[in-house]
Amino acid sequence: MTELHIPAMAQAIIAAHSATFAPDEQRLPAQPTPAATRQDPTYLAALQACSALGFIAIDAECLAQAWQRQSVRTGGFDAHCWPSDPQDFGLAGADPQRAFPPCPRALGLYGVLPTADWVGRMARAGVPTVQLRFKSDDQAAIRREVQAAVQAVQGTGARLFINDHWQAAIDAGAYGIHVGQEDLDALEGAQLDTIRASGLRLGVSTHGYAEMVRAHAVQPSYIALGAVFPTTLKKMATAPQGVARLQAYVRLMQQYPLVAIGGIAAEQFPAILATGVGSIAVVRALVNAPDPDAAAQHLLGLIPAP
Repeated sequence: MTELHIPAMAQAIIAAHSATFAPDEQRLPAQPTPAATRQDPTYLAALQACSALGFIAIDAECLAQAWQRQSVRTGGFDAHCWPSDPQDFGLAGADPQRAFPPCPRALGLYGVLPTADWVGRMARAGVPTVQLRFKSDDQAAIRREVQAAVQAVQGTGARLFINDHWQAAIDAGAYGIHVGQEDLDALEGAQLDTIRASGLRLGVSTHGYAEMVRAHAVQPSYIALGAVFPTTLKKMATAPQGVARLQAYVRLMQQYPLVAIGGIAAEQFPAILATGVGSIAVVRALVNAPDPDAAAQHLLGLIPAP
């Protein structure tokens, strides 16, 4: 292969995958091709193609490197074979001794809730996994709310994750913590070791290929994939990923329990579950429902029991 082949290779990738990753009803705009970090023709073609398909720079780079590794491993370039083997993304060979404690592959309906009262209410309604996402700069208030949430799920069987406040979660005896990418980057090695040694499970939010690779580096208990659909609850740095990308992420990250999150309503549950995720996280579908307990029962009926 020479430089003359690169545009044709890129067009072959686009032609093979545009119907999947850039359908008319969910098309993400083409992105500028980032500066290349290597000169392999397969890498360069994939970098161009993935950018044209709407993948942001860090994800196009991640995919291009994976495509190059795939071509070396398989002995040739195949435009139709979207990378999905963990070893092509550097996801193989993890150290089991450094992994966070496991959690069920099927976490089921996952309620992300603003207060301990909401946590207790949804746990009593039968929601199997709940997260306290309590926003405050008052450390005493945080400790009280986390402790109240731990107490609220006692006797319900619900698994309680605490968003961000890992030390309060350890002190109160929660089931686990959940962090976003920025919060994960802010954790120092010694802090991660403390969380791991406590026995708490760790969930990590991701929004694309590069962040999934970053999450894998700490071997969390589960990985959240999103935002699948538009959400008004928080400003997202990335565009909604859509079901097709979610499906590709699930194929790649099978070694982890996976949670789909972001703007998911009841009518979208079948399409989301068809991707193979073991859990769907919701916020508005519970908190904004006219009858949250009835809404919980309806959503629970849409998810097969583990």
